[in-house]
Amino acid sequence: MNARLVALLGAECTGKSTLAEALAEHFNAGLVAEHLREWCDTRGRTPLQHEQAAIAAEQAARIEAAAVRHELVFCDTTPLITAVCSQHYFDDDTLLEQALAFQRRCDLTLLCAPDLPWQADGIQRDSPAVRQAIDQRLRAALTAGGIGWVDISGTDADRREAAIAALQRPSSR
Repeated sequence: MNARLVALLGAECTGKSTLAEALAEHFNAGLVAEHLREWCDTRGRTPLQHEQAAIAAEQAARIEAAAVRHELVFCDTTPLITAVCSQHYFDDDTLLEQALAFQRRCDLTLLCAPDLPWQADGIQRDSPAVRQAIDQRLRAALTAGGIGWVDISGTDADRREAAIAALQRPSSR
């Protein structure tokens, strides 16, 4: 996998999908959508604990497939989101080590702040309080894993501008 991978992480309702789509269009790059959203929409429910590992593996597989086809790939989440959600909802840390290993393969991590207005979205979004808790867990996991990130906050325009600036900086890898 020689593609440059840009991971967009964040809790629910933090603008990841909107930003990932805008960046992929701006850079004429590959985009890997969030598998969990498709999974939930297809089944009409959120996953159970025993289904988490397969969801994380499928997200990783889709990213790897896109990396074969594109030089630059925007990842609307990575397995780390699934691992952090598994911690939060099921008190399950078993996915974290592998998710962090995958995250280290990403060239840039953009962490979307929970500063946008929270909006209900069917079955996938719980509450502003859960959004804050997931954000804290994400930051803790990235820090513990020694993975740097760029904070992305503000309006959609501010987020896009900050992300483009981060992408234009020389890579630290």
